[in-house]
Order: sequence, then C-alpha cells, then structure tokens
Amino acid sequence: MRLDRIVVVVPARDEAETVAACVTSVRAATRGVGAVVEVVVVADRCTDATAELARVAGARVVVSSAGNVGAARALGVDTALAGVAPEEWSRWWIASTDADSVVPLGWLRHHERAAAAGTDLLLGTVRLAGSAHRHARWRRQYAAGRDHVHGANLGVRVDAYRAAGGFPPVAAHEDRLLANGVRALAGVRVTQAHAYPVLTSDRTQGRTPAGVAHDLARVTHCA
Repeated sequence: MRLDRIVVVVPARDEAETVAACVTSVRAATRGVGAVVEVVVVADRCTDATAELARVAGARVVVSSAGNVGAARALGVDTALAGVAPEEWSRWWIASTDADSVVPLGWLRHHERAAAAGTDLLLGTVRLAGSAHRHARWRRQYAAGRDHVHGANLGVRVDAYRAAGGFPPVAAHEDRLLANGVRALAGVRVTQAHAYPVLTSDRTQGRTPAGVAHDLARVTHCA
C-alpha cells in the first residue's frame, strides 16, 4: 500500500555532539521518497543544545521532561499523529532511529518499498562506528544473531502501531516490547531486513540502562 507520510522519530538526551549529523542523514535519505517525510526529535530532559541544534538541522523539535526513552518515542509519534483520522493510519508509517546514529542514503526508500509490499513491521540492523577491531567480540556475536530489534532501525505502519499499544513508557527495551506487540496481532507481516543497516555509536556509556552501549560494555567486561 502506498504511503502518504513517513514520520521519523528520534529521541535524544544530551546529544548535542551527534544530533545534527543524525537529522542531516535522515533528511538526505528523503531523496527519491514519494511520501511526505517529517523528522521529529524529542529532546528529553536535555541540559545542552540538543533541541536548538536539531531544529537548525531541519527537525521538528518536541521538548519532553519524561526522562524515559519509551515515553519520548511515544510522544514524538503522538505529536506527529495529532489530528490524523484512524482511516488514514494504514497510509502513515513511523520510522525510528536514535540521535547517536546516522542512517544510510537508501534507508527511507527501503522503508517505503517494504510498506508498499505489505510489511507492517520492519526490523533492521545496525553496524558500529569506529574500527572493526574495536568490540570485535560483540561484532561476531551480533553477526551470528537472527532476531535483531533496534529503536535505531525500526519501521511500523501506524495502524499496527496503534493496535499494539505503541511504544510503552519504559526506560529500556521499548523497541522490543512494541515489536512483540505487533507480532501478536493477527494478519500482520513482519520483515527482518539486513539491508541498509544504521551506523550507530560504539560508545559504552549510553543514555539508557540497556541497549547497544550497555551490551558493548558488558561484552567488553566479560572478554
């Protein structure tokens, strides 16, 4: 089904160093996309210039005091969907990424093609920034994995998102909880994709109590 609009939601907490590059990459990825694209950055309890830099880079900025990544993502979606009638939901798509990440040029075209082919939930992969020798053990384990779910590279049709209850207000794993909710719906099509991975930070101190940074720190500590 053809999409009318894609909303790219980006939660951010004190990401002044990276948010402009993230927004710039998303805007570049709109090239060749037929749907209207809106980028929404949710500045969640920021104490730096994240909101201003995101706005200058071309994003719509929503300020949140939740201090919670799940609530921040949900607020970004709710803001973009305000006033949208339920009968339009099947033609709207939510693409999610993170403020410490950079999406590739074909990323949004990939989401648009998947949606047109009937996908309701698109689960993409990430690749780490930095040297391939850094975090080598994590990279090997990741390559061997199959069920990858990342808020940094996820897409969902709005009607499926609403039916699954949206992003829950949790401090971590809101992406996996949403994916599990969509998977539980009858008749949905889920696509696990390895094309167009999102480049994400290889830092070991993240903004949430879990996620890639937490996993990198854990694997490094156990190595």
